Amino acid sequence: PELLERTLTELRRLPSVEVLRIGTRAPVVLPMRVDGALVRLLTRFRPLWVNTQFNHPNEITPESMAACDALIRGGIPVSNQTVLLKGVNDSVDTLEKLFNGLQRILVRPYYLFECDSVRGAAHFRVGVRRGRALFRELRARLGGLALPQYVLDEPGAAGKMPLA
Repeated sequence: PELLERTLTELRRLPSVEVLRIGTRAPVVLPMRVDGALVRLLTRFRPLWVNTQFNHPNEITPESMAACDALIRGGIPVSNQTVLLKGVNDSVDTLEKLFNGLQRILVRPYYLFECDSVRGAAHFRVGVRRGRALFRELRARLGGLALPQYVLDEPGAAGKMPLA
């Protein structure tokens, strides 16, 4: 907590930084870490967003829901960045269930990422062609608030590249 507080304090001192964003899987994999003390700490640095990473609907558990709810009740908006993973969530039914489930717990489905081209992850890559087909089907099934952007975060590129 002390390191996080020092880091956020230093970032807040930068005139060019207006909104802080924290990317973390804590609500998913370590939900008990999102306690009252952490929420109070984060609230002091608003405007601040938490971007988490639910990749499968089975990760929406009572504990992860409680962690997200604590953040939201503390005034911290929560978005989600899902990675499209072969054999994990590469079906339209799974993604639809995930994104609708996130919307139900007030977590905004923000990005659906094409899996990065990093060493050791090739077996998880779905590929853009298959990803686009999945996304077209999702677009027909989901309401606008539940539909994330399908993007590629290419190293060295200037931001996220839309894929659909």
